Amino acid sequence: MSHEHMNQPGLVLAPGPEGWWDSERVSSPHVLHCPDGTWKMWYYGRDASFDRQINLPTGRCGLAISADGIHWQRVQGPLTMGAVFEPHPDPNRFDSAHVGVSNVHFHNNLYWMWYFGGDRTVVDLGKFKAKGLNMRPGCAISRDGVNWVRLESIYQGAFLDLGKPGEFDALFCAWPQVLPDDDGTWKLYYHTLNPDKGFLVGLALSPDGLHWEKVGQILGPGESGSFDERGIGTRTVLKINGQYVMFYEGVNTSGYHSIGLAISDDGIHWQKDKGEQPGGAVFSHAQKGSGRWDARAIGTPCVVPMDDGSFRMYYIGANEGGHDELSSQHQIGLAVSAGANFRQWHRWGE
Repeated sequence: MSHEHMNQPGLVLAPGPEGWWDSERVSSPHVLHCPDGTWKMWYYGRDASFDRQINLPTGRCGLAISADGIHWQRVQGPLTMGAVFEPHPDPNRFDSAHVGVSNVHFHNNLYWMWYFGGDRTVVDLGKFKAKGLNMRPGCAISRDGVNWVRLESIYQGAFLDLGKPGEFDALFCAWPQVLPDDDGTWKLYYHTLNPDKGFLVGLALSPDGLHWEKVGQILGPGESGSFDERGIGTRTVLKINGQYVMFYEGVNTSGYHSIGLAISDDGIHWQKDKGEQPGGAVFSHAQKGSGRWDARAIGTPCVVPMDDGSFRMYYIGANEGGHDELSSQHQIGLAVSAGANFRQWHRWGE
């Protein structure tokens, strides 16, 4: 195993063994350094038998644990092939076809998982048809991180609905990331895809974490030639020295993904912060043509502050495999900041 890692800097979790829920792909790590000293990582993925008409990286969710946040071991969950969270059996719910975890908090002795899902509706986008694309956010709670109970909300179980036709988020409201703020209010960041404008980030606010009101679009594509020219998607927001800091995934015109940075004083109005990597990113995919496991995409950043003032970024990497979501391989990686400087990153083991 260590020999494999030598020429694959950053790689910490590959797809699971045959017969596991994640034997085809693993994506979107959400990592907590828990009060008992252990590390837990929830992530989504799928095995080859999962519905191929849903051309997304999602499917089911599982859990891995670690003593150091670097060497991970899968936990066999109670659901299909060892998963801990999976689509709901009721076909009328928003999350009946596929699910993906996108944020986990430990709060009042409970784990709160913010996730998203889609149903079996087939959406006709003119150029192509896609199943499960009308995604919405949900929430589930757990005492142990393994057994989850969904909280019910009003949009077929979801906490936010799609925008009305013509609104920026009419297609989906997905990959929710929730920030409980210092003043007792809550912020929910999500993103969508607008056929004309690319990937866009939206925000909703709540007094209690249960009832949400949309604010609207807060971030969009970068300028011509930038790493996020086609828009920005998944993100992680944290408070650092009193400021709101967002690490976000951007995609360029060639379909390559990297991580960028935005800063805000109120969590609502954001300013992109140009990084030193190509196109203004702060952490870029490995070099094109390098054959590296993360040469096409780096995405779904999850940033964990460490006791020494430095940061870890867990991310998903994709190789230069194919032309669509399911033909490139997804795996999970780790990067480390240059001390307290969260604008500079290197891959673990590099």
